[in-house]
Amino acid sequence: MNIEDYFKTPEEIYVVDTETTGLDGGPRDLVVDIGICLADIGKGTVKEIYSSVVGYDVTEWEDHRSKAWIFENTDLTLDDVAAAKPLFKVREEVMDLLKGKTVTSYNVSFDMDKFLFREPWHLKGCFNVCTDIMKAATDVCKLPSEYYGVSYRFPKLDHAYRTIVAGDPAGVGEKQDHRALSDAKLASYVMIEMYRSGCYRP
Repeated sequence: MNIEDYFKTPEEIYVVDTETTGLDGGPRDLVVDIGICLADIGKGTVKEIYSSVVGYDVTEWEDHRSKAWIFENTDLTLDDVAAAKPLFKVREEVMDLLKGKTVTSYNVSFDMDKFLFREPWHLKGCFNVCTDIMKAATDVCKLPSEYYGVSYRFPKLDHAYRTIVAGDPAGVGEKQDHRALSDAKLASYVMIEMYRSGCYRP
């Protein structure tokens, strides 16, 4: 690789989203749904690349997991999790797909630092992480923060999508379904639109 290639902006970026049993991160909380889209920021295209519910033995789960927000507010059920392919298989597939690639998410600190880089995923170093889409969207959406010394607060994904992206290219309709692949798709279009307007640099 020559030095020009090293500093070249990646055209293809993999956008990951996870749905989990809580906000604390692994291993207390678990990833139960993962989705990945491939966004070509030059062409402005988004492809759905990977989606899987993550399987666990849920019979001994405490309420913290079994009554998690994701099960109370989306169409994902405990039965789906119990019947899904096991975590080790999903991890293997995700690792093979993302190895050596440029990857981001809408909230890298959550999806990567709290889950995919921790036990039991251990994917830190597998791929190259680029600019957090949520952090870039913060300066575009400009939502006032209630915290002293912080100019703007992080926008939720649905707000960023409807504020930044014209129309509905992700086909989300009236209500975000909060499933991993759908959210990865929304985040991909937010990233592409910010890139086009000069507000996102990988």
